Amino acid sequence: MELLEILECSPPLTREPLDAGQAAGVARVFKALGDPVRLRILSIVASRAGGEVCVCDITDAFELSQPTISHHLKVLKEVGLLTSERRASWVYYRLVPETLGELSALLTLPASEPAVGAAGVTAAAAAVPR
Repeated sequence: MELLEILECSPPLTREPLDAGQAAGVARVFKALGDPVRLRILSIVASRAGGEVCVCDITDAFELSQPTISHHLKVLKEVGLLTSERRASWVYYRLVPETLGELSALLTLPASEPAVGAAGVTAAAAAVPR
């Protein structure tokens, strides 16, 4: 099953529990995001005007070898966070907004249900001055 298919059929965490397959697929994405270099790469691509970045600009932003950067880009592509297009001798990377949107939807609390903190107090109740 493709990652986007896993995410598309995943309800928000507050509505119903993920099954084992959904959890494994989503965990792959979060594991990819858990690496500081990959998170920075994603940030570089996301913040670039025009929404795409040449691999040469990504490589220049790090003191890492080109094969290491290529590995990180491959991981981000495999989990569906980035896509690429070759133009002549350069490769350009773009975000996959659907994947980010699905991750966001998965973690979004419904507006009708207040968030409950560790002490069992809702965020709204905690904000009321006493």
